[in-house]
Amino acid sequence: MPGKTNWPVTILLILGCITIFFPLYMAVIIAFKKPSEMTNDIAGALSLPSSWSFSNFTEAMKVTDFWNSLGNSLLITIVTVVLAILIHSIAGYAIGRNMANSKFYKFSYLYIVSGMFVPFAILMMPLVKQTSQMGIGNRVGVIVLYVVFYMPMNLLLYSGYLKNIPMALEEAAKVDGASTWKTYWSIVFPIMKPMHATVAVLTALGTWNDVMTPLVMMSGTGKNTLPLAQLNFQTQFGTNYNLAFASYLLALIPIVIFYLVCQKQILNGVVNGAVK
Repeated sequence: MPGKTNWPVTILLILGCITIFFPLYMAVIIAFKKPSEMTNDIAGALSLPSSWSFSNFTEAMKVTDFWNSLGNSLLITIVTVVLAILIHSIAGYAIGRNMANSKFYKFSYLYIVSGMFVPFAILMMPLVKQTSQMGIGNRVGVIVLYVVFYMPMNLLLYSGYLKNIPMALEEAAKVDGASTWKTYWSIVFPIMKPMHATVAVLTALGTWNDVMTPLVMMSGTGKNTLPLAQLNFQTQFGTNYNLAFASYLLALIPIVIFYLVCQKQILNGVVNGAVK
């Protein structure tokens, strides 16, 4: 016998779906419309394009130097994600396994995690000056900053997920003569695969969509990420919404594909890391 429908929850879900679908619908139809079809009235704004043309996408790729900008975004994102998984998982393992019995590791955990509450705007100017003096006011500096900025969140996730891994596995490896380093790479690191996927997607999303860090770090280098290149559509006289939305959709495709590939692992990682 079917249960009763929970109408409050159902209505909230429907409203949530509409809230997500409506901006995406607007982005798609505007990206395919011609500038002459852009009107101020609601009916005209919501109407479908008179003809579906990819001319806006072609022009947007030219304006943003799409392939070079895409290459820079991919390079920064991929390197950041790889370094984040390697460095943050090791830090999470070292701190997570020792902070219960060590005040030093407990303090280190609290100190690093507290970085989540420090706004980038406060650190922006000192970091720009410091990286400039170190000669890394470029893509290298952006990657370094991303690895540091995402460490608090990722450390929190990894240390939480470690509570699901029995110590008996590591103790058995030590009995067999494995070192701590060998135990980590052979046993712990592969088991944390769901959390690796979660960290990869969360870090990639933040890195891929970020504007401020590349803007202040890479200005004057002649290198643009996709979000930086998309600023070309905004001028003091207005915004070319047709080209802008076409460019946004193009930039959305790689990260959506990445998310779809990793979504099952993400769900497992978030649930297991948050329950304990």
